[in-house]
Amino acid sequence: MRVLVTGATGNVGRHVTAGLVQAGVQVRALTRDLRRADLPAAEFVQGDLTQPETVPFDGVDRMFLFSEPSTAKQVVERAKEAGVQRIVVLSSGAVTGGFDTTFHPPVEQAVRESGLEWTHVRPGEFAANKLSLWGPSIRAERLVRDANPDTGGFPVHERDVADVALAALLGEGHHGKAYDINGPELISLRDQVKAIADALGEEVGFEEVTPAEAREIYLKIGGFAAEAADFLLGFTDYDGNPADPADTEDFDPGALGPLPTAQSVTGRSPRTFAQWARDRAEDFR
Repeated sequence: MRVLVTGATGNVGRHVTAGLVQAGVQVRALTRDLRRADLPAAEFVQGDLTQPETVPFDGVDRMFLFSEPSTAKQVVERAKEAGVQRIVVLSSGAVTGGFDTTFHPPVEQAVRESGLEWTHVRPGEFAANKLSLWGPSIRAERLVRDANPDTGGFPVHERDVADVALAALLGEGHHGKAYDINGPELISLRDQVKAIADALGEEVGFEEVTPAEAREIYLKIGGFAAEAADFLLGFTDYDGNPADPADTEDFDPGALGPLPTAQSVTGRSPRTFAQWARDRAEDFR
């Protein structure tokens, strides 16, 4: 068996790649930047899913897919023509909630309509987002500046997401299923900062700012923080449309729980945010 892992150097893809290598599976790991290829047991190849012709599908039986919506249909068609039989899609829990109608749904649809075996993995909020949002100020000042410190969510460890993807890639009984994967506990932003501080063994302060001020901070950071600023702070919805304050002002995440976790698929207890903070502590130093 040979599995093609797209986004192989990303937060989830690198753990999927490592898990497959550990399982003794041949892995073709796709990345846009070979300088980030750091698993010698995998066959790293350079390619770009926005240019489907650059993706080498020869000899591939299964695929872990995190695709651009604009080219998803072409990518899946090429995979099918090359003999790929099973695709596991890294999607989003926002699809389940109806918040995402433009980014992940076209990818899911292309895979569903292919006639191949498929599974959708739909993580909620990634704990790893905090590396982009808070990492720069924690490293420089041991300080977080953010809005609404007592609001929170169910951040999920990227390794839990990867474990579900690995189960669907290697095991049976997952065809035609969509798995929502969340963290095991509702945890406020303030307590997330405390967990990071505990993992570092150092004090990390929390300075509450307005959403508008937080937005300016995110924009200056760039990357994911800038791209997601308006959505994360309630200025737009998931699809980029102006947000209606009435949709969020009475929203209570605590009323949602408990949410589905990786345990329903893997049988193992989901990792907590505190565990994630310990695993990623060096990234905050």
